Amino acid sequence: MALRIIASRWRWRWCDGCERSRQGGADLIHIPADPRLHILFDLLAWGSAALLARFLYRWRLKDAAAAVAGRLGPAYAFALAGGAIAGAWAFGSLNTGLTAMPHPSHSIAGALAGGIVAVEIYKLARGIRGSTGAIWVGPLAIGIAIGRVGCLFAGLPDETYGTPTFLPWAVDIGDSVPRHPVQLYESLAMLAFLAFYLVALGRRAAWTRTRAFYLFILFYAVQRFIWEFLKPYPRLLGPLDIFQLLAVFMILYALILDGHARRAR
Repeated sequence: MALRIIASRWRWRWCDGCERSRQGGADLIHIPADPRLHILFDLLAWGSAALLARFLYRWRLKDAAAAVAGRLGPAYAFALAGGAIAGAWAFGSLNTGLTAMPHPSHSIAGALAGGIVAVEIYKLARGIRGSTGAIWVGPLAIGIAIGRVGCLFAGLPDETYGTPTFLPWAVDIGDSVPRHPVQLYESLAMLAFLAFYLVALGRRAAWTRTRAFYLFILFYAVQRFIWEFLKPYPRLLGPLDIFQLLAVFMILYALILDGHARRAR
């Protein structure tokens, strides 16, 4: 009975807060959402990632990249691209397939997981040991950071919005409901990691050449696991959605392989 009373009061407060925001009685950051803006930010993300990859290669990663490239072979790129594309659409569509109106979609978390699986299978088949992802860390971080801003400006149709909140930085992305800007949470988290990584790379920290990809995946998965609690996605296993389960897989992957990398030094 007590839980029902608390729940009913919470629902009343939520509805009252939403009504006040519609009437202009609450501070709310209005986002000029347009799904077409996602394309612009996707282009910015890909362009920025390519430019950063080129800069990092010339600045600090040329020797490390050359050592890895000599062992990989041309099929590596096909394995990586194929796994990323398959994972993006498979896991994105699995998530939206659980909604009231199932439809195909794609996900960066699925792309990362799919790329990891495909590359690790390829490395196993070729007898390649050690990390081959150091060159991708910076580009992935900045690409996700910019791409998530595009998700925010795409509005409700992008289906990456947050749950309702009364925090002062709540945003309205088209339905007058104050929501967590979870896209910005992830964007800021990736920028923080990128800054930490660039400082360490500038100091020539050893982990930036041997363990950077595993630490990036660990950081990405942990922050993604947290933000998923602030999204209204269907729950697949208890309180966890499909992307949190993927995050758990990536956390385990990163911890295990990072442990191997540290012992191999």
